[in-house]
Amino acid sequence: MSLKINQVSKSFLSKKTVLENITLEIKDGEFVCVTGPSGCGKTTLLNIISGLEKPSCGEVLLDDNIIVGAGSDRVVMFQESALFPWLTVIGNIKFGLKIAGKSKQEQEATALRYLELVRLTQFKDYRIHELSGGMKQRVALARALALDSKILLMDEPFASLDKQTKNKLRDDIQEIWMQAGKTVIFITHSIEEAVFFADRVIMLSANPGKIVSEFEIDLPRPRHIDDFAFIALRSKLLSKIRNEVEKSVEQEYDYH
Repeated sequence: MSLKINQVSKSFLSKKTVLENITLEIKDGEFVCVTGPSGCGKTTLLNIISGLEKPSCGEVLLDDNIIVGAGSDRVVMFQESALFPWLTVIGNIKFGLKIAGKSKQEQEATALRYLELVRLTQFKDYRIHELSGGMKQRVALARALALDSKILLMDEPFASLDKQTKNKLRDDIQEIWMQAGKTVIFITHSIEEAVFFADRVIMLSANPGKIVSEFEIDLPRPRHIDDFAFIALRSKLLSKIRNEVEKSVEQEYDYH
């Protein structure tokens, strides 16, 4: 699998340029986190990769094929779980498999396998309203993984969760990724999350979003947020992001 982003820029009808000249290559099995100040175009970049939005110029290629729309080779996990409330937990996971043309036996076996992976087998017949926020996101993760796409796109999937639930889900996703080896592009405001997950962190500037830094995260896995090396690297990246946030504030308030 090869994902290439070539000189991608995005402007909206307001003439506002959100992304400018983004060039990036992501390798098979790599976990890449994209971070930066609010409004720097992180989610817009994810939407362009997913095919939900088109770049104003430039192109995105997956295995040398230009992305022109959404496809089953790219699955998005959103901030909210976006589960179907009228289906059970296992029904939500089977839904995409049914659309993909899998047999009933394949749907059942695959759904159960990924429910076991996210430790929700005993909740397979629950309705969505019976689950906690963290459990909903684990179902959403199981649904995304079950489709076995080439790339998993994650748009701040912990944004609406409390700190304790976030920490538990981080550990779960780290363990699952180490087992599955899936290519992941993960959007986050949190430097701690970026250092925790990433092989590489891409930092975007304040508007318009440009790549200002790339950091290779050469820490052993599984990672722990209280390790000295983790804390030192997080501090280094926090210092970088503060500079970009200050620039963003100056633009927003028209400081001179």
